[in-house]
Amino acid sequence: MYPPRSGSRQGKKRTSRRRRRRVWAWINVMLLLMITGVLAYSFMDDNNQDSSPPPPVSPVTSSSPEAAATEALPTGEAPGTEAVATATATATATPEPAPERTQEATPVPAETAEAAATPASTEQAAATDAPLATTGTAGGLVSGLPENASGGTVKLSFAGDIIFSGKAGELLQKKGYDYSYSALDGMFKKDDLTVVNLETPITTRGVGAKNKQFVFKGPPKALDALKSAGVDAVNLANNHTLDQGEEGLLDTLKHLGERGIPHVGAGKNSKEAYSAQFFERKGIKIALLGFTRVMPVIEWKAEAGKPGLASVYDSAEALRAIAAAKQQADVVVVVVHWGRERMEQYDKTQQDMGRSFIDAGADLVMGGHPHVLQGIEPYKGKWIAYSTGNFIFTRGSVPATWETAVFEAECSKQGQCSLKLKPMDAELAQPVPMNEADGQLLLHRVESISSGLIQIRNDGTVTQTVK
Repeated sequence: MYPPRSGSRQGKKRTSRRRRRRVWAWINVMLLLMITGVLAYSFMDDNNQDSSPPPPVSPVTSSSPEAAATEALPTGEAPGTEAVATATATATATPEPAPERTQEATPVPAETAEAAATPASTEQAAATDAPLATTGTAGGLVSGLPENASGGTVKLSFAGDIIFSGKAGELLQKKGYDYSYSALDGMFKKDDLTVVNLETPITTRGVGAKNKQFVFKGPPKALDALKSAGVDAVNLANNHTLDQGEEGLLDTLKHLGERGIPHVGAGKNSKEAYSAQFFERKGIKIALLGFTRVMPVIEWKAEAGKPGLASVYDSAEALRAIAAAKQQADVVVVVVHWGRERMEQYDKTQQDMGRSFIDAGADLVMGGHPHVLQGIEPYKGKWIAYSTGNFIFTRGSVPATWETAVFEAECSKQGQCSLKLKPMDAELAQPVPMNEADGQLLLHRVESISSGLIQIRNDGTVTQTVK
């Protein structure tokens, strides 16, 4: 027997209402997802803007790349680096420092340290941090050392940031400063030139920089172990070299000089700071220069009669120095402090500047400051390694800062260089070679953050992807 028609209509109405409710529910879900996506994209875009102006004229409190470190460090000995200052790489005059957003004097939480370190600038609000997606080869050249390279070659090694302060310094005082190199099996004695970024003023005097949240200081005896390990030269162009003022810088230069350790990137005046150091190895002349695009205040820049750093907020002087070095050397290497802390992806500012160095005559560009490894780019037959990460450092809570590598280059008299990575664990105050499995994962990651421009073989050799 059939049900009454009224009952059938009621059932259809209920079914229709349920269907409409389901449709509206799905519409609401989709709208919420779209709104969430837009907000997330907006947040990431804001955080990724390459918008920092040149450093202010007066001291400001700055954040640390190791603000997330779990250990509590004594005042003036905490690990970290200060406000990242990135601007467009040009050879034009630097504009007057832009007004800076007020920053708090208290430590910045790990989640917000990145944003606090980069105040906004309307001039570059439209700029993007993403590297240019390039295909093929720039200038028709493939980066690397040709198999039929004529003449001999030299082997160069580059490692990341070194400090002798905080928990790292405390451990080294107990174990001895040669502890840092005890797991390396003398690798720096087997090459022709080893360069590191010395991110600690070496002095027993000095006055800690005012209104600077983190300042470093290392004892002169730390340099003895560094030299004994085979380190041949240090870069001083970074945002900690004047942590103990000009007195600390001058002491650093003195102690390095007494031990016969050449330095680049800082000096008693601008001429010395921007000058290259030259090394003759196996009949090949190598020029080394150091520059920084990260300074807490503009007064840290070296001037004609004033000690300081080789700044590249205005890169004109640096480009001239590179061109001059190329006239005297077979291989020109630039070590540069730049980029954003704990960011594995290099940005357009770094890319523009790195390319400008090569256009000026550099054969190899080795970057530092982000405290993590960044990608590698081939350009006009040359290599740009955007960040070598930490090396002898404290141990924070950000896993990416625990992994690093020694970058090995083999270069010919014609300025052509191969590149190879030796994966390392950056333990507290001691780099240790990675095991095979972890090393392969690290190599794959560096390859993946290099914008598809390179491939890295199992032995760490970097090759260009030719499209």
